[in-house]
Amino acid sequence: MTNERPFILCLTGSLGMGKSRTASFFAEQGVPVYDSDAAVHALYAAEAAPLIESAFPGTTSDGQVDRTKLAARVVGDGAARARDAFITEAQAHGAAVVLLDVPLLFETGGERHCDAVVVVSAPLDMQRSRAFERPGMTEEKFAALVGKQMPDAEKRRRADFVVDSSRSFDHAREQVRDILRTIAKMRQGRGDSAK
Repeated sequence: MTNERPFILCLTGSLGMGKSRTASFFAEQGVPVYDSDAAVHALYAAEAAPLIESAFPGTTSDGQVDRTKLAARVVGDGAARARDAFITEAQAHGAAVVLLDVPLLFETGGERHCDAVVVVSAPLDMQRSRAFERPGMTEEKFAALVGKQMPDAEKRRRADFVVDSSRSFDHAREQVRDILRTIAKMRQGRGDSAK
């Protein structure tokens, strides 16, 4: 069926795990990637903060949008419409698989919109090292960001696929290819009963 809804693969992972790099490996394989962070950041520009506060009182502080508070309020609203438009466009172009890159996927209950979930994971020391490569990272900021996220072990437990990003880029790329091969087999097995 050429106009079948694409397989919705969701990608998540904690701070510093290599999620963005892994998303780029899916894109290299021709998978359309929806970056929810980029879409949300576009909405969160400083000039939008007053409008967001007006629409969703209590979701900003000091002129900045509190992403966790806003996500809890708008899941299923504007973000969902943008995501659905992305999926519809990918379907129109015949995409078999789309990747939704969602940092707080489990924390917001977003996994219910996915056919399968990929979690990117690495050991804690590597996570910390990568996080501290970011400009302006401090111990306090790192602790606050990690504190808002579900523990990596729980994310891995709930995942359909895990990409170990602790080795080479080539190793991660091969894991991505393996995931896509598995999904292709899953889709063939579903035939006309695909969602």
